Amino acid sequence: MITQPFAGAGYLLKGFGLINAPGVRRWVVIPLVINVVLFAALFYVAYDQFGQLVDWLMSYLPQWVQDWLAWLLWPLFFVTAAVIIFFTFTVVANLVGAPFNGFLAAAVERHLTGRAPAGSGHGLAAEMWHAVKGELRKLLYFAGWALVLLVLSFIPVVNLAAPMLWALFGAWMLALEYLDYPLGNHGQSFPQVRAAARRRRLAALGFGAAATIVTLVPLINFIVMPVAVAGATAFYCRELAGEGQP
Repeated sequence: MITQPFAGAGYLLKGFGLINAPGVRRWVVIPLVINVVLFAALFYVAYDQFGQLVDWLMSYLPQWVQDWLAWLLWPLFFVTAAVIIFFTFTVVANLVGAPFNGFLAAAVERHLTGRAPAGSGHGLAAEMWHAVKGELRKLLYFAGWALVLLVLSFIPVVNLAAPMLWALFGAWMLALEYLDYPLGNHGQSFPQVRAAARRRRLAALGFGAAATIVTLVPLINFIVMPVAVAGATAFYCRELAGEGQP
């Protein structure tokens, strides 16, 4: 029992190797390229608009102030842009990559077991619709529990445990987020995903905790989504596939 959280975290580490496997790599590259292009376009627009703002501002200032202010404003712009990209890339990557994650999980399962999940094979349009519905269901579940924890955070004495509860909730949330893809390929609904995760609760929490930590690591957080989907698929194949899953 003590080793289960470490075993769960090990599946996330396994995901780093799986995303480079034959037949899997393209489902990592496609959403990553989309995200890079999207952020590059947004950065270009922000850069252009900020440049126009600086030019307009400089036109009202003397030359010596312009030189000093330009030296201050442009580094500030690049630092701010880097911080925004760091904190938003994972969120946007999850939204953009969600329609591709089912295909990624199916490719990883095929690589691990030699056969594709029976519920896979939907077209991209159908997968996008399924992903949107799935994300909405998860959002409602997460929002409900977040509201409960928020209330507990304001209750005296009980709120002393709030930081630990929030950490556990975050780990559980990410475990469900990524396990939903391989189990969804086998026709499992979100309540069934939660039930399956509860049967391996400590391992699921270990997996989710590792995903949380990796999400906070600069640069590596750019690929945490496909790594976590691949790791969750390995988790499914090893821990859950023999427990009555179709």
